[in-house]
Amino acid sequence: MSKSRTPSIKMVADRAGVSVATVSNVLNGKPTVSPDFARRVNDAVRELGYVVDLGASRLRSRKAQLAGVVVPDLTNPMFASFVSTLEHLARLDDYDLVVVSARNNVEEEADRLRKIRSWRPAGLIVIPCDGAFAERLPNGFFAPVVLADRIPDAAGFDLIAVDNGPAAGAIAAHLDRQGYGDCLVLGSSLSITNVRERWEGVRAAAGRMHVEMLEIGIDDANGAQRLEERLRQRPLPGALFSLDHGTTLLTYRTMAEIGLSVPGDLAFASFDDMEWMQLVAPGITAVRQPIEEMAEQAWALLLRRMTGSAGKPVTRRLRCAVEIRGSTPRSPLEEAGNTKLGGEKWKLQDEPYSPE
Repeated sequence: MSKSRTPSIKMVADRAGVSVATVSNVLNGKPTVSPDFARRVNDAVRELGYVVDLGASRLRSRKAQLAGVVVPDLTNPMFASFVSTLEHLARLDDYDLVVVSARNNVEEEADRLRKIRSWRPAGLIVIPCDGAFAERLPNGFFAPVVLADRIPDAAGFDLIAVDNGPAAGAIAAHLDRQGYGDCLVLGSSLSITNVRERWEGVRAAAGRMHVEMLEIGIDDANGAQRLEERLRQRPLPGALFSLDHGTTLLTYRTMAEIGLSVPGDLAFASFDDMEWMQLVAPGITAVRQPIEEMAEQAWALLLRRMTGSAGKPVTRRLRCAVEIRGSTPRSPLEEAGNTKLGGEKWKLQDEPYSPE
């Protein structure tokens, strides 16, 4: 049995009875080719199933219409939405994307960065695993890099992120106003700058409410056990506030497994707002991040860098919205007669933020 060959541009030329240069001109849409030659070439392309070799085309033109995207975890709905928006924007600007996931592992992220360099991308957008991204960027990576969402420890990168501290502080202030005397704050790891900024924002805005922090890691069995042990202790905290979506899912599942109800046993709020939080009863009070806007600004900035724009690194912080839902009613310890909040929406005010 003979092995099938991938159709080449020369095979197209032979089938159409024209030169390789004519085939190239037809495929590139040049108007100088006669209609008869164009028809013969297009018929040959269709019959042979020929597909343009974009890699070879880029090498010949010396123009890398290719960009890379590295995210911690593609199963996270926030990161998936971010990538989906980037893919759409890149297509509109005639770029292809190479998208890889680090699976929340810094060593895997370093390996992905080394391998994606071999694709010779014109630029890179990265949501890093943690703040130590600069240590993992390979030497000799000269393409422009734009970081998104997670803040690097080292300066020198373009960055598009959200204003984590004020957004988390808005939830803390809301819980304090609702009369909750204490709040257990849950997060993956304070080594992730976003989580650290959110915790600082909670502490700065908690008012009279006592707050404590519990780190549970990412896919960490010991962290999950610590969370369950804490939720089985009595007395329970008046409220829980989760600082990232993975922690929110684990916490909500753990509460259900041990028979805790929201808001009957305790109030509950999340930093990341996902669709399911609007569908459960009661709805979950949450901070909604502007994911699409973050992707749009990251792509616009990278595109400018890839097309030659120089200048100092740019840092932009986008404002979040807060959705107040039924999971954070007024504390039962407060005076009777107050009604639950539900469906309220509000934007953070333009006030300076200075964490402790």
